Amino acid sequence: MMYLLGVLLMLVGISASIALHELGHLLPAKKFGVKCTQYMVGFGPTLWSRRKGDTEYGVKAIPLGGYVRMIGMFPPLPGQGDRLRPSSTGRFSQLADQARAESAEEILPGDEDRVFYKLPVWKRVVIMLGGPVTNLVIATVLLTGIITVYGIPEYTSKVSTVSACAPADPAATSCEGQPPSPALAAGLEEGDVITAVDGQAVQGWGETSYAIQNATSPATITVDRDGTTRELTVQLTTVDRPLLRPDGTPQLDEAGQPVLGQVSFLGASGSVEYIPQPVSDAPTYVGTALVETGKIFLALPEKMVGVWQAAFGGDDRDETGPISVVGVGRVAGEVTAGGLGALTGTFAAKMVLLLNLLASLNIALFVFNMIPLLPLDGGHVAGALWEGLKRTVARVFGRPDPGPVDIAKALPLAYTVAMVFIGMTVLLVYADLVNPIRLGG
Repeated sequence: MMYLLGVLLMLVGISASIALHELGHLLPAKKFGVKCTQYMVGFGPTLWSRRKGDTEYGVKAIPLGGYVRMIGMFPPLPGQGDRLRPSSTGRFSQLADQARAESAEEILPGDEDRVFYKLPVWKRVVIMLGGPVTNLVIATVLLTGIITVYGIPEYTSKVSTVSACAPADPAATSCEGQPPSPALAAGLEEGDVITAVDGQAVQGWGETSYAIQNATSPATITVDRDGTTRELTVQLTTVDRPLLRPDGTPQLDEAGQPVLGQVSFLGASGSVEYIPQPVSDAPTYVGTALVETGKIFLALPEKMVGVWQAAFGGDDRDETGPISVVGVGRVAGEVTAGGLGALTGTFAAKMVLLLNLLASLNIALFVFNMIPLLPLDGGHVAGALWEGLKRTVARVFGRPDPGPVDIAKALPLAYTVAMVFIGMTVLLVYADLVNPIRLGG
């Protein structure tokens, strides 16, 4: 039941993000006088619609996007008015001419000055940026709220669990025949806060783990128990485990794999606590999210090869790789079902992770839509800016106004890009069904 709740909540969040994205296009378009005939959330069959004024508002069956239909997206050819060029014989030319014709058919008598292409360049840029910028604003609001109100998760030196035994194999699930863990034998208890190891002060579980790994037996563990400082003498054992850096992160070899070695073992785990951050840190977190998402998109061809190999070759999925809306739903289900251990230990923690996932999705929508290729918003922005540059150059050098850029000529490229995106979506959905990313292990 909790798994299903996560899926449903994420579906609502995705739908709301799409609706607000399209609203980011619709509001400035109406403000600038463009006639908008449709505002739709989703694709496919229409589930519900209602007309108000010039605009039909509706919801469609497939929540994988949306659109705002504005009249006059494609300008007519110079000197042709609304008529088609009679010499359109090539397939690509026919595609462009058909788009111009369909665009012209939407323009009714009296609508000639309510078309998109007649707007100044800056107004067209504002309209097309309205959608992705709305997603960025959503992500910024969510991330700012998360880090300032709830905080970010940090592993503290407060003991959450004490192991019953010290197994030689870290994957062992039974303590039968195993000696008790050093932590249990020394009397370490859940709720103890480790403040020092052999007199060396530690903060956070990373520093604590590193200090314990490099301690010699017997070690003195200083703890704060209910406000009282206690020193425990611990007979540490030696086991094979990944070697840690001073900050608690694992050392990696040239292949990126953890380096194993003989280290001292205590047998306890730290706690996850959420530490609120100042609001001044919000731009840093948003900027980091933008950069990391941008890196994923730049590496998308390589990542998609990995997805293909995972889908058809049985390779493990890359947890940092792309996922479809199906994958997002599965991750949301894992979160609400408590599949991430201490990170999902409370209802509040689950909701925060869901909001963080939704913020990441909105960051991805922003970055994706800013790609300067049609039919994406970034492609329309690039076309408008190119037109502005051409007109500026013509004005500076006293040349005739070149008129609107004929973006209909780019439709063959737009169709190609759309087919590539559809193919990627199908592959990701299939991979998320047969070999999904499981954050819970």
